[in-house]
Amino acid sequence: MSRILVVYGTTDGHTSKIATFVATTLRSRGVVVDLFEASQAPAPGGYGAIVVAASVHAGGYQRSVAKWITDMRPALAELPTAFISVCLGVLQHQAAVDAELASIRQRFLTQTGWQPERTKIVAGALPYTHYGWLKRYVMRRIVRKAGGDTDTSRDFEYTDWDDLRTFVNEFADAHAARLAVPAVQRIQL
Repeated sequence: MSRILVVYGTTDGHTSKIATFVATTLRSRGVVVDLFEASQAPAPGGYGAIVVAASVHAGGYQRSVAKWITDMRPALAELPTAFISVCLGVLQHQAAVDAELASIRQRFLTQTGWQPERTKIVAGALPYTHYGWLKRYVMRRIVRKAGGDTDTSRDFEYTDWDDLRTFVNEFADAHAARLAVPAVQRIQL
């Protein structure tokens, strides 16, 4: 049975939670999964597929993810890969914001030279209670402008876990033969 490598970059911790959810979903199917933050991730040799998750902050993704992808580009080109892009901007449902997010994602993929087989955009979180006062203030202003949640006394999580589970299961189903996992073997978490 082949293994899947899940690599992630996180700034405030939510993308780590998303990557853990991806790994747990795959493991529930009987797949062997290794989960690593990008700066600690091994080379993809010996893996049957790769899932990378990173979040958008200040117009780009984590440097550790870009470096790992760039360094591993030849191996990634030989494997089924998926990219999960985590961003709050998807909640705005505005054409200009969607175009900007698509541009950020495409610039990242062009700079790294990577073309994942599948891409999923996932809404992230606003962990206000974990931010310092300056970041909390800045994020609240940005979110208010977008019409979002501004109560800084609590955290907000926007990820659609059912939708993400469907994406992960579809990726696994598409590569079930490579991963030696029956496509019908699904467990809902």
